[in-house]
Amino acid sequence: MEFQFDLIIVGAGSGGLAAAKRAASYGAKVAIIEVNKVGGTCVIRGCVPKKLMVYAAKSKKNMISSEGYGLKSEGIIFESKILLKNVREEVSRLSNLHKNSLKKLNITIFEGLGRFITQNELEIICPKSKKILNKVSSKKILISVGGKPKKLNIPGIDLAWTSDDIFELDGFPDSILIVGGGYIACEFASIFRNLGTEVTQLIRGKSLLNGFDEDLSSCLEESTTSAGINIISSHQLKSIRRVNENLESTLDSGEKIITKNILIATGREPNLMPLNLDFLNLKMDGSYLDVDEFNQTSNPNIFAIGDIINKPNLTPVAIEQGRVFSDNFFNNQKRKVNYEYIPKAVFTIPEISTVGLSEKRAKEIYDDKNIKIFKCKFTPMSNTFIENKSKCMLKIIVNKLTDKVIGCHMFGETSSEIIQMVSISLNAGITKKDFDITMALHPTISEEFVTMYG
Repeated sequence: MEFQFDLIIVGAGSGGLAAAKRAASYGAKVAIIEVNKVGGTCVIRGCVPKKLMVYAAKSKKNMISSEGYGLKSEGIIFESKILLKNVREEVSRLSNLHKNSLKKLNITIFEGLGRFITQNELEIICPKSKKILNKVSSKKILISVGGKPKKLNIPGIDLAWTSDDIFELDGFPDSILIVGGGYIACEFASIFRNLGTEVTQLIRGKSLLNGFDEDLSSCLEESTTSAGINIISSHQLKSIRRVNENLESTLDSGEKIITKNILIATGREPNLMPLNLDFLNLKMDGSYLDVDEFNQTSNPNIFAIGDIINKPNLTPVAIEQGRVFSDNFFNNQKRKVNYEYIPKAVFTIPEISTVGLSEKRAKEIYDDKNIKIFKCKFTPMSNTFIENKSKCMLKIIVNKLTDKVIGCHMFGETSSEIIQMVSISLNAGITKKDFDITMALHPTISEEFVTMYG
């Protein structure tokens, strides 16, 4: 069979774009299919627009809490319509930049929904009319369609928003119930509250950020509560109904909560349904596509990267997966993705960052007696004249058998910027002694990482 392309990528998100550009740089004839704007979850409805909202929330918080520094905050007005309009314009600008960069590399862009018709062929469908716009074929096909928000199977769920809907709002509500305790829920709770919305956060478990280090979770809960967010733990949402201009949420306890709007932020899942994959009988890993160390599915012509495989669902991970894929199959390299010591951040206010093992996980792997914890908690100098003095927390986890640092965690301002550099150290195999003999930069928050002794 004669193929039109060397590579077709379904999904123009971070991973798909990285794979397309890298493959094209090696001379491959590449096409990319996208049903929405070019850019994917991160650029269109995730990291980028959300971080812009975080900057807005942080700016307002700083303005109204800085009178101790002689800054008067009377007359501050927040216009959510202006913020949302500017966020959408920036998203469109970035999407167009990505689209133009593909065109410069002679990568063909097909706008529409890609559906498999054979293991090497796809049809491109108009999402509105359902008409077939084109049919394309390729030696290799890379699936990079990303995820979609999970929805609860309860009465009235269509009355609630998902995280995708937030960026299309005309304005912020006066009050909101946020369902979920993960990073998406916590970030939006922080954004809304700091921009003036009354926030209630409903979590199924006992604590926020399940899976993160417990000290990070407790620091965030303390900060969240002090910011005026009402946390309801160990309960679930059972139904939603409209009552006049409001929404009434009924919990499993029978308690009813009245808010203007509801955001369901209970996680994301692979967006595989539209692809028509059933006839290919691809091996699955739960709800994810199963791939080998080279991101090859059980069909040798089909590959998968990003949020549809059971690896850390993070933008830099998807980008690296895409580049490694193209390096291997279009430049004869034998690269593998290094999944150790991937830094993570939660952009609450203050923010959280982490790299390596949590205390609980480290003790499970190496035994309690072989783990040593170094930790400090303090008020940063920037909060000296601020009434609501949020704390910083820094934590180092050390394997006593080797003196290697196997985990670093931080809660506090600029923690994401600090942990990026720490992750380099952990990847290089740094020891606690290396931390100890490093000179501190004073006065900074990060100096605490090299001045903790025990």
